[in-house]
Amino acid sequence: MRDEILVNFGPTETRAALVENGVVQEIYIERTQKRGIVGNIYKGKVVRVLPGMQAAFVDIGLERAGFIHAGDISLLNEDGVEKKSQETADIRCLLREGQQVLVQVTKDPISTKGARLTTHISVSARYLVYMPNSEHIGISNRIEDGAERERLKAAVAELTSEYQEQYGGGFIVRTAAEGASIEELKADIPFVYKLWHNLEDKIKKSKAPTLVYEDLPLYMRTVRDLMQPALEKVRIDSRESLQKMENFAQYYAPEIGGRIEHYPGPRPIFDLYGVEDELKKALETHVPLKSGGYLIIEQTEAMSTVDVNTGAFVGHRNLEETIFKTNLEAASAIARQLRLRNLGGIIILDFIDMSDPEHQRQVLRTLEKHLERDRAKTNVMGVSQLGLVEMTRKRTSESLGQMLCMPCSVCNGRGILKSPETVCYEIFREILREARNYDETKLLVLASQVVIDRLLDEESDNVADLEMFIKRSIQFQVEALYNQEQYDIVLV
Repeated sequence: MRDEILVNFGPTETRAALVENGVVQEIYIERTQKRGIVGNIYKGKVVRVLPGMQAAFVDIGLERAGFIHAGDISLLNEDGVEKKSQETADIRCLLREGQQVLVQVTKDPISTKGARLTTHISVSARYLVYMPNSEHIGISNRIEDGAERERLKAAVAELTSEYQEQYGGGFIVRTAAEGASIEELKADIPFVYKLWHNLEDKIKKSKAPTLVYEDLPLYMRTVRDLMQPALEKVRIDSRESLQKMENFAQYYAPEIGGRIEHYPGPRPIFDLYGVEDELKKALETHVPLKSGGYLIIEQTEAMSTVDVNTGAFVGHRNLEETIFKTNLEAASAIARQLRLRNLGGIIILDFIDMSDPEHQRQVLRTLEKHLERDRAKTNVMGVSQLGLVEMTRKRTSESLGQMLCMPCSVCNGRGILKSPETVCYEIFREILREARNYDETKLLVLASQVVIDRLLDEESDNVADLEMFIKRSIQFQVEALYNQEQYDIVLV
């Protein structure tokens, strides 16, 4: 498999795209004025404890206070090591208002919700995640080979043994470590120990609320998080950022330095590789399939839904074959769209109904297979009694749509507008109310062009009848700045 990372650097915005076999699979965007804060560590101040929700709000110096649940608060023993407990302690025993607490962001603020926080602090390297308050060595669930899991666990335990007396702490072996050599794993260990040692000094001197550790910028994180053996090249269009990335790679992952190169072309890098087109398509609700079928993808506050339709695809044999082939193609397309759009939370997939259980099994297996390359954790529940596939995808940041778009100022995010006919009938009712309450002889209706056109054309007979009923004259005036739903009735 041939993978590439493309990085488009700008003074206000940095964008990165992961391309697998020539197809854009993931897009990351980071804006200078609105950087994501997942992974950042703050010294915060508890501002409100909520016993009924077993949670608390913590001021970390942002516009909205962060939210922490009792289950995300670690219990430490006298040595500062996390204690294992089968039950979650009462929030009132864990935090009190005014208390200072060290927290890390696990989810960015989304919509009206503040950042999701945890006291299970960790700092990341290329292959390892260091947890200063733990003694556990864990392996990423995405490393499925049992022998490899045991090899990595034993290697990390041996490599960290000489540091334990001085530093302590535990580790999680990241997915990227699969197949990594002892030397590669060893390079990460002093890096995270030194990083945490420097942070401890800063934490002691800081007053809440304040930021004590900020995660790497986007173009640096691409080196740390996305560099895999299958990755052939990283192309970046900024010489200055290229130099910083090469310096970082030289210290952090020297073996990948030769794969980072500058793109000097006159044509924008995202245009050349078709990323701009994919970005525009990822904001549409309609996703065409090669067969002629299509997906309808809609995101709401509660969940995201994907509806599969056969469209123009009629198949060659029978209806069941047509449905099966459309669903198979849709399964792979859905997995890609979830990554591309960064959709998270609860996701409901409405495949076309299949009567053959074997067809259902194959479609689900195809979906799960294509989700295996997704770095976000996914969980497919199977087909429900209503014939829907329920799944979840871990949400740590805003989706592409939430980041790039805002609710429509005309429909206020509903996605629909009242028809001109509906607005006309609302105007008629409002005229009747005004006529009962006031004695003016004329009424002036201000509305959009499309509504006034209908009032003077299709509704002209109704307007005439209304004038006779209220015994007053009604005049009309187009207001170019009014949207389709806006109108005013002025007494003249």
